[in-house]
Amino acid sequence: MAKIEQISKIFSEAGALSRQIQGFHPRAEQLEMALAVGKAIENKKTLVVEAGTGTGKTFAYLAPSLLSGKKTIISTGSKNLQDQLFNRDLPAIKKALNYTGKIALLKGRANYLCLERLDQVIAQGVLGDRSVLADLSKVRKWNNETKSGDLTECIELAEDSPILPQLTSTAESCLGSDCPNYGDCYVAAARKKALNADLVVVNHHLFFADMAVKESGFGELIPNAEVIVFDEAHQLPDIAAQYFGQSLTARQFFDLCKDIQIVYRTEVKDMAQLGVAADNLLKVVQDFRLLLGEGNQRGNWRELFAQSVVKKGIELLQEKLEFTAEVVKLGLGRSQTLDSIFERIAGLKTMLLRLQETAIVGYCYWYETLGRYFGLHITPLTVADKFGEQMNAKESAWIFTSATLEVGGTFDHFCRRLGIEENGERKILHSPFDYPNQALLCVPRYLPESNQQHTAVKLGTMLLPLIEANRGRCFVLCTSYLMMRGLAEFLREQSGLNVLLQGEMPKSTLLAQFIAEEHSVLVATSSFWEGVDVRGEALSLVIIDKLPFTSPDEPLLKARIEDCRLQGGEPFNDIQIPEAVIALKQGVGRLIRDVKDRGAVIICDGRLVTRPYGETFLKSLPNAKRTRDLNKVIQFLTTIQHG
Repeated sequence: MAKIEQISKIFSEAGALSRQIQGFHPRAEQLEMALAVGKAIENKKTLVVEAGTGTGKTFAYLAPSLLSGKKTIISTGSKNLQDQLFNRDLPAIKKALNYTGKIALLKGRANYLCLERLDQVIAQGVLGDRSVLADLSKVRKWNNETKSGDLTECIELAEDSPILPQLTSTAESCLGSDCPNYGDCYVAAARKKALNADLVVVNHHLFFADMAVKESGFGELIPNAEVIVFDEAHQLPDIAAQYFGQSLTARQFFDLCKDIQIVYRTEVKDMAQLGVAADNLLKVVQDFRLLLGEGNQRGNWRELFAQSVVKKGIELLQEKLEFTAEVVKLGLGRSQTLDSIFERIAGLKTMLLRLQETAIVGYCYWYETLGRYFGLHITPLTVADKFGEQMNAKESAWIFTSATLEVGGTFDHFCRRLGIEENGERKILHSPFDYPNQALLCVPRYLPESNQQHTAVKLGTMLLPLIEANRGRCFVLCTSYLMMRGLAEFLREQSGLNVLLQGEMPKSTLLAQFIAEEHSVLVATSSFWEGVDVRGEALSLVIIDKLPFTSPDEPLLKARIEDCRLQGGEPFNDIQIPEAVIALKQGVGRLIRDVKDRGAVIICDGRLVTRPYGETFLKSLPNAKRTRDLNKVIQFLTTIQHG
């Protein structure tokens, strides 16, 4: 039990963390979580822990992991959190504990500059306008200085620069150890570092890409780990489903055609038929995209594939792919890239066949369109068997934590979705914040009927006095793009506040502007409901337009609902309510981020008080004071400002 005593000592008033880390204060909930993590590591058990905002869960799992001396993987929900953990939290705790082990950060290959691709782009003269050429010179300059090759470090480059996809490799296009640049490859270097490290920080996407063995040459990282910690664990079931499924995307075809053209222009210039085959294939892919309908949508692939015109489109795609393979075959052995292209075509052919076998049960077959792109997906309806199997096969400590895991006091929904068995510990640690004094929750009376033509205007009219009384400093979180745009338009017309709208600039720029410019209102949808941390006076009002139920037409949810019915379940209670509760908890969690924060949350959905299931939602939210009177909210907000 020496380790457990050590943990208690570290987190105490006079312990290493209090002495070494500025602003650190011992918290009972944090110590309780750290001890539970230490125990799970020691006994190689599973721990599922909901740690409310302000618990300090990051240190609560980092300290016991570092002290254990065991090979550890920390998996986070996003690349931003990964960077924050690696660049801010880990160095602080490492120093405080005098930790001497090796630590590594590993991201997916799309984050690293591919030197082979850079050479190709330079050799063929970049395709694009002047700004793309300017971006290329920025990357070339940065490449002379970088050690990691992680493109997020190239801060002069915009997140959505059109040159980025041309400068990174995919699992399909990578030449591996046959690449002329393999000796200097950033991806290979990052993986090697991760394999030799004692603690590796990854993100959920990368973890599952590896677990589903989509990425060759990287499958040995997870088997070696003795401690696996998932932060933001509520995201796991959906991410796992993507990776245990299969997808065919327009991007795979576009990349393939582009790579064939590059090989033809640079390595096998006498094979003109390669260029022709690539052009023909590209045209068929573009024609197929038109068959899927206009605009951005998601739908049921089984139903769409039943249409004879779509079936013909798939057959034509298959035919052109076969023809391209025959042409590539003529050049096999002449170019390493061409040999790899031949294998990629074989993979696409297999996937096309699989997409036509729509009678296989247990999977959701769905498609999505976005601009000129499309994706055809086969996603398992449950990952419980596959994930549970992996957990049972590995004698390790598995730790799952997030601020939002329980629903109505239990972890049943989360554990059932991941196949987590009953053999470990379950803990709910409430936030140490004083919600009754720091926050007010309001479900207003006399709300307009939703989904009507003028709902946004009516809701905007009702909320504007509140937003103005608070002088902005407000997030308006919407459940649909339609409502988001409607409310933003109304606020821009009717108020002099600075109204920021999701999508008009990158997320990080929007947040920086929101914090820097007083009297700001940020109107956003799902991507701002979680992982956003605005502390202090910049944010004291969060408005949520509706309970965040996923649309029952969403193909994946629809398929899970049908499957739940077939198994004798009650989809609304078993699937829809738990997922909406977790999403609502995330949204509400944006408000109070610190001991000194104060503010109000308005949820514009009467179902919270009129429907029996409203109780389940309310029970899962922090115990703030409650009211139904908007005037009381205005009084509360005014008191805060003058307090």
